[in-house]
Amino acid sequence: MAAGGDFQDFVVVVTGASTGLGRAIAVEVARRGAKAVVVNYARSASEAEETAALVRAEGAEGVLVQGDVASDEDCRKIAAAAQPFGRIDALFNNAGTTRFAAHGDLDAVSAQDFLDLYAVNVVGAYQMVRACRSLLEAAPRHGAVVNTASIAGVTGIGSSIPYAASKGAMTTMTLSLARALAPKIRVNAVCPGFIDTPWFGKGMPDAAVDRVRANAEASTPLRAASTPQDIAEATVFLAAPASRHVTGETLLVDAGMHLGYAPTVAR
Repeated sequence: MAAGGDFQDFVVVVTGASTGLGRAIAVEVARRGAKAVVVNYARSASEAEETAALVRAEGAEGVLVQGDVASDEDCRKIAAAAQPFGRIDALFNNAGTTRFAAHGDLDAVSAQDFLDLYAVNVVGAYQMVRACRSLLEAAPRHGAVVNTASIAGVTGIGSSIPYAASKGAMTTMTLSLARALAPKIRVNAVCPGFIDTPWFGKGMPDAAVDRVRANAEASTPLRAASTPQDIAEATVFLAAPASRHVTGETLLVDAGMHLGYAPTVAR
């Protein structure tokens, strides 16, 4: 653990932390000095244990807790895992789900698909904030919430229309919560573009994933296919002391992808 890091002695909760961006966030805050990281996972205990082991290797206490954020009871269980520490300095609402469907095929998704995605991507994040509120308010600084939204919610692209709609709702909810929870809690959102993880390959053949990766590298202004670490460092900034006067902000971290789909004023 790096002594004197900007997350020194922080207590952090990361939902959806078993792989990908969630894992990168958990390890990054541990590397920066966090005292404890609550590693939430929905299904894969073995992958979550790998994340916890990486967190512990950086000198932080890794606390594993299984739970589906779509369940309010599970959200309260996740928050309770931080109760022994007396506070939560940062909550990263990273858990998310999608349904892959072509946007032009309106029969490819159902009302239930919308409800399933909203249950995790929107309601789940709301329930986590509600469950963690008192512990976030107990933080000696402003408690910080960072919601993992998506460029899909800004530009209407992505894996499906329900997914884009849910992430757009998440950014709007971020504004509402930032107003409602000030001055004790800051609430911000990060909007990644393509992230080179297995999550982006779900439901797609390897050749298609390769094409998406190559397209990201060729079409983004920065000519980059972002890694989880690329996104994690920006995400963690929104919970760090350096952003102590930032709330209600949506940070696009997409190697400039949005510049090819919509003008910045579309935010």
